[in-house]
Amino acid sequence: MSAPRHYITTTIPYVNARPHLGFALELVQADALARHRRHRGDHVRLLSGTDDNSLKNVLAAEAEGVDVQSLVDRNANAFAALRGPLALSLDDFIRTSSDPRHRVGVERLWRQCAAAGDLYRKEYEGLYCVGCEQFYPLDELVDGRCAEHGTEPQHVAEENWFFRLSRYADRLHELISSGNLRIEPAARRNEVLALIAGGLHDFSISRSHSRARGWGIPVPDDPSQVVYVWWDALGNYVTSLGYGSGDVAYDQWWVAGERRIHLVGKGVVRFHAVYWPAMLLSAGLPLPTDILVHDYLTVGGRKISKSGGTTVDPVSLAAVYGTDAVRWWLLRDVPRVGDADFTPDRLIARADADFAGGLGNLVHRIVTMVHRYRSGAVPSPDAGQPAVAALVDVCQKAPGLIDAALADFDFRRAISAAWGIVEEANRCIDTARPWELARAERQGEDVATSQLDAVLATLVTACRVLADELRPFIPDAATRIAQQVTPVDGSLPTAHPLFPRLQEHTQHA
Repeated sequence: MSAPRHYITTTIPYVNARPHLGFALELVQADALARHRRHRGDHVRLLSGTDDNSLKNVLAAEAEGVDVQSLVDRNANAFAALRGPLALSLDDFIRTSSDPRHRVGVERLWRQCAAAGDLYRKEYEGLYCVGCEQFYPLDELVDGRCAEHGTEPQHVAEENWFFRLSRYADRLHELISSGNLRIEPAARRNEVLALIAGGLHDFSISRSHSRARGWGIPVPDDPSQVVYVWWDALGNYVTSLGYGSGDVAYDQWWVAGERRIHLVGKGVVRFHAVYWPAMLLSAGLPLPTDILVHDYLTVGGRKISKSGGTTVDPVSLAAVYGTDAVRWWLLRDVPRVGDADFTPDRLIARADADFAGGLGNLVHRIVTMVHRYRSGAVPSPDAGQPAVAALVDVCQKAPGLIDAALADFDFRRAISAAWGIVEEANRCIDTARPWELARAERQGEDVATSQLDAVLATLVTACRVLADELRPFIPDAATRIAQQVTPVDGSLPTAHPLFPRLQEHTQHA
């Protein structure tokens, strides 16, 4: 029986500015899920990319006085370059303005929906938020402003192509309420169901060539219009697999794959949980299986946002504090539900407590004791010793607990399950008191020898399990832990500090 296939995607951000920490959260979450499933033996394809064909990008280029392609190329390259600073294991990266796979797939999706009778053209007048790239009815505005961006939408009147979203309301409601299209957490699923129950309206899926400044994919057979950026962008999940260009990857990962998982921010749930599934239903294509929704990162209570001017550079953070510390804070401290406020002090405090004071201290203690009491050679394990029973049990249960937590899209719970090994290993040391067993051994007590061997061997095993289970979350640090507890020529390497204290490092920098 072949291993399951998991196709995991992030959203593709606008490239009107350089990347910020809010999108880094989504990238790191997606990477942790992908690494975890690979670690469990599944086949995984992890995709990210950039949304180049947006009016926001055009306006940003005009504001800078540069041509659109130059701005898009520069900023898209900055997003692609996040691989290194964030230790991302991406399998694919798509750019909607330049990847040859994309346009043909968007055109095919358009024609499929047209063939289903779901596209029509009409004159339209409405209020348009450029930040959201979306028309809003008055009742969805707050004091006349977009709730997401706090800006007054533009009044737009033109003739566009529309998609018959209203035709799919009942099917979408049934798919989501039954769990066939899973949305997590439940609060977000309930929001989507309430949105559908309130009535779905057909939405505009093109923009005039003139208003789009000629930037974007032309509507098939209608060059006076440009494909609406969300229709264009959502298609990337299948165009990157070769939908439209005949690549076998589309059948392998989208049609035959067991899980098709989208990670998205709460601000774009409508597009991913309503518009996108309806488009796929219209085109007769399989739907995603899971839409996993995260909340926002904030700074001083304000959402981190390129357009809002509240931003934190993840590359600079990784350069100053290290990739492990950035990934750890994003996965350890950001809740499953609710926004998280970021400060460098919080990142430093978490890293120093958990890395230097927790993981690093534990591994250093254990390796030092193995060298002191067994000349660096790890004894044969004896899990039957009562002194190590609780630690053996925690190590055995941790993988299943992590699996269950990540199946629920709960990174904090997953890391807490792994962290239980650290806590129990420290309890084991405090309870078994290896230094007293070593003293008793020197006094000729044979039973102390077997007890000390069991304690040291189990503690080393616990460190190896820790390194193994933490690899999806902090791959670089996990590798260093594994190296510290892996014998070389029959002996563990000499203990050395694995994690510097960031507080001291930054004070003296």
